[in-house]
Amino acid sequence: MAMNYGTVAGVAKPISRLVQGSVMLSPKRLDESFALLDAIYTHGGRAFDVAHNYGMGDCERALGSWIADRGVRDEVVILGKGAHPYGGRQRVTPEDIASDLSESLERMRVDFIDLYILHRDNPAVPVGPIVEALNEHHDAGTIGLFGGSNWSAARIAEANAYAAEHGLVPFAVSSPNFSLAVQIEPPWEGCLSVSGPDGVADRAWYREQDMPIFPWSSLAGGFFSGRVHSDKRDDFMRSDQQMLITSYGSEENFQRLARAETLARHHDATVPQIALAYVVNQSQPIFPLVGCRTGDEFAANVAALDLTLTPAELDWLDLTTDEMPPPS
Repeated sequence: MAMNYGTVAGVAKPISRLVQGSVMLSPKRLDESFALLDAIYTHGGRAFDVAHNYGMGDCERALGSWIADRGVRDEVVILGKGAHPYGGRQRVTPEDIASDLSESLERMRVDFIDLYILHRDNPAVPVGPIVEALNEHHDAGTIGLFGGSNWSAARIAEANAYAAEHGLVPFAVSSPNFSLAVQIEPPWEGCLSVSGPDGVADRAWYREQDMPIFPWSSLAGGFFSGRVHSDKRDDFMRSDQQMLITSYGSEENFQRLARAETLARHHDATVPQIALAYVVNQSQPIFPLVGCRTGDEFAANVAALDLTLTPAELDWLDLTTDEMPPPS
C-alpha cells in the first residue's frame, strides 16, 4: 500500500492523489495536530487543503507551524482558498481576494500558495476583474495555479475566455463537490456539485478541457463513512445528523449505499474505500479532498487508490444500470 501521485501542468512537485483537509487542526491542540500531520506525511500525504475562514485562521496557523517545524515546504503542495462570504456579504472582489491571500500567507508563514482557489463564486459580478486580480497575484509570485471552488463549468469557461482574449493566465483547476451520492440540497449556501445526472455536462466539460478537479466531500459528508447502513435507514433518519439527512438522505442514495456495501464485500474492502474508489476511478484527473482525523483512517483511504472498479461497476453503483456486474 503506497500513496499514488499525480501531476498538474504548472506545478513542479508531484501531488499526492489524496489532499488532506485542515479543519481538525488547531494551534490550541498543536501536539495532536502535529501527530496527525506526521502520520499523514508518513503515509505519503504531500498535499493539504486549507482556507482563510477555517477555524478563524487557526487551521492555517497550525498547518503553517507544522510545515515550518518539519522543514517540508519544498515537498508539500498547499491548496489554499479565499473569498468566502462573511456576515452575509459576498466577497468575490479583487479587494477581498487580496486581503484574504495576504492574511493566509502571514498565518502560514509562507510566501507562496501552490494552488489558490476562490471558495465561492458570485455570478452577479463580472469575471474580468477577478481574472485580472488573480493574474496580478500570480505575476507577483504569491500564488501558482488558480481556480474556483463551487464555480460552474460555464462560469469557469467564461473566465477563461476572458483570459484568452486579454492574454492572461486562465483558471487551471476546479474544486466542486463530487461523490457517489447526489445532493438533495447543498449543505451550505453557494455550494455546487457535479455529482449524478445533473453533473454529467460539467464533468464532460472538465474532461474535454483536461482540467484537474479537487472535489470536496467525496464521502458525502460521512454518508459513506461506514457509520450509516442501508438496512438501518430509519435509525439514520431519526438521528440528530440533520445536515447529513437534509443533503443526502434520499431513497436513491440509500440504494447507492446498499450497492457500495455489496461491492465492498466482493472486493474485501470497506464502504468508504468503495465510495472513494468510485471517485478516483473516473476518467479524468481527480485529487479528492479528505478529512481524515487519524493516521489509520488516512492509510485506509490510501488503500482505496489501488482499488480498481470496472466501468460496469461504476455504472451499477451510480444506478445507471440495474444488473449487478460480475465480480472484477
